[in-house]
Amino acid sequence: MVRPYTITRGRTAPERDDLTLITVLTTVEDEADRALARGSRAGARGLQPEHRMILDRCRRPAAVAEVSAGLDLPVSVTKILLGDLVAQGLLRARAPLSVARAAGGVDLGLLTAVREGLRRL
Repeated sequence: MVRPYTITRGRTAPERDDLTLITVLTTVEDEADRALARGSRAGARGLQPEHRMILDRCRRPAAVAEVSAGLDLPVSVTKILLGDLVAQGLLRARAPLSVARAAGGVDLGLLTAVREGLRRL
């Protein structure tokens, strides 16, 4: 088992504070493919195995919580790794509502039904 501080190179907090559990992440395909093709180096920092797994997982949109669960790492560690990839331009982070709008809009009827169902609980 590798200690989390080893994976994050000793960092204990993410540089970005805008990544929430429901922030949606998507790999920037061309940039990620180039970085992976260059080998183990991307910019000034090398890509670790966890970075590579994140890029592969985020080829389809995924929330921070999903990525963290898939890596079996604490969310705080995952956020640090995600911040690295966003800073390198290999990963795009979006608020979940903007993704819903881009997919054709938010279904207010569905959201209302969910809210009412939760109230009945």
